[in-house]
Amino acid sequence: MYNGRVTVGGPADVHELGDLAISKLAVGPYNNNAYLLRCRATGAQVLVDAAAEPDRLLDLIGPDGVSLIVTTHRHPDHWQALAAVAAATGAPTAAHALDVEGIPVATDLVLNDADTVQVGACSLEVIHLVGHTPGSIALLYDDPDGAPHLFTGDCLFPGGVGKTHTPEQFDSLLSGVVARIFEPLPDETWVYPGHGYDTTVGAERPALAEWRDRGW
Repeated sequence: MYNGRVTVGGPADVHELGDLAISKLAVGPYNNNAYLLRCRATGAQVLVDAAAEPDRLLDLIGPDGVSLIVTTHRHPDHWQALAAVAAATGAPTAAHALDVEGIPVATDLVLNDADTVQVGACSLEVIHLVGHTPGSIALLYDDPDGAPHLFTGDCLFPGGVGKTHTPEQFDSLLSGVVARIFEPLPDETWVYPGHGYDTTVGAERPALAEWRDRGW
């Protein structure tokens, strides 16, 4: 049974959905999460955050390769393996338009809010969230057979939003997370963060006022 409690150096944990398989692997010195999404109907795969340890990521990907590598934001701990994995697989890369300049690997597909990332027959919606970086994104898979699944990068974690450096950035990020995640999505929405363990929208919802009051 999937619980998402992976550790660096340990095996991936696989969340088997009806149409999509989600493999979560922890890599690198900052306990980054990389996610391999595989369409069960077509076998097509997309990697979210080639963060570190390219050899382990390539082992996870396997011989079928990936059709796209998405970087959730421009911070270096989320793209340390991007060049190596892209070179080894020949896969195009994707990132939000406002973070492209901070990623030293050419971006082949420039993403914007409400764009679609296709994983074979499965579609994920790009949600732009400003504050952690200008071009941070989350990816929403609205499972037709169950709860939504949301890959949040460093925008939302168990216990709070991602790191910001000014009150204005914090207000932007929290307001965006509330408006784009907590208001439209149900409590059972599964949240896959850029570091550490998973959570759900329902588990975090009661703390929103506390996050606003404490300012982080």
